[in-house]
Amino acid sequence: MSAVLAGPPGECCRQTVHHVGEARGKVEIVAGVETYIARPADGSNKKIVLFFADVYSPLYLNSQLIMDFWADQGYLVAGLDYFERDSMILHSGEEGFDFMKWVKPKQDRAQALIGPWVEAVRKDFGYCFGAPYVMEHLAQDWLVAGAFAHPAFLNEDHFRNIRKPLLMSCAEIDHTFGLEARRKAEDILVETRATYFIQVFGSVQHGFALRGDPKIPVQRWAKEESARSIVNWFEHFCR
Repeated sequence: MSAVLAGPPGECCRQTVHHVGEARGKVEIVAGVETYIARPADGSNKKIVLFFADVYSPLYLNSQLIMDFWADQGYLVAGLDYFERDSMILHSGEEGFDFMKWVKPKQDRAQALIGPWVEAVRKDFGYCFGAPYVMEHLAQDWLVAGAFAHPAFLNEDHFRNIRKPLLMSCAEIDHTFGLEARRKAEDILVETRATYFIQVFGSVQHGFALRGDPKIPVQRWAKEESARSIVNWFEHFCR
């Protein structure tokens, strides 16, 4: 059994700060599932980002604004709603809500949806929750590169098996993927001679890259710098 490095989501994963803005992408049906699609201004599909959302789904405004940002940098971005409109946004603050009872069937359903969805994206658009699905696809050959922020549900084999470049955008304050786990992950990546980059943002906690408070300067900067770093990572490998 491969040792766990990024554990299951905790209370911090269920907290959010609602961001303000207007999403410009559209919800389309891909492989029978609602998918948020953010297109670059020129309509190109030469470079594609597959967005595997956290428990708030790609239909959450915070997620949509991040995807729109990457689209503004020239990427077509596709986010699968594997929660099928039953994301954490509907249960936030709900009295008596059993998070672990809710999340397990969501994971099972996501596993069933992702394979056909990825194939449909490849067929319809081209080539070029989330962390386990990123890592599982980085173990294949067709992706160019991948990235995750403040992950959950990862074990050592996820890192040992990757074949493609990985960027890890991490929070200093993160019980799910803490200092010891980050260092162990890096040890594995060094051992396997993987291509990787790690950035750790001090003074922010798990969730900063999507659900940080933009009114707090360090959280806003970390969120924006994480998004910039990820798109720069893709640009480096997609030239």
